[in-house]
Amino acid sequence: MLELTDSARKELESYFADKEKSDIRIYLAPGGCCGPQLMLALDAATDEDQSEEQAGFTFCLNKDLLARIQGVKIDVSQMGFTVEPTVPLPETGGGCGGCSGGCGSH
Repeated sequence: MLELTDSARKELESYFADKEKSDIRIYLAPGGCCGPQLMLALDAATDEDQSEEQAGFTFCLNKDLLARIQGVKIDVSQMGFTVEPTVPLPETGGGCGGCSGGCGSH
């Protein structure tokens, strides 16, 4: 279900260095011009989730969403954590030419 890069693991270890560890939810957030994106949040698992432990962290993901995306890769970029689905999400954006620019820019 889950691939956690070394960079992402180190970032999580740094974040939780002075905090009690909690479950990390992978969820589908509504998107702007790029459509919905997978994100991370601190949230406890429910009966509707699949949970997996990686590097001492517990990740949870809704079972229906997991069935759609088949798994995720969590990494870190200059903008923070990136959560890439194994099976890409359908692009439902407004055709803005990508998320790197504002809507209407090329």
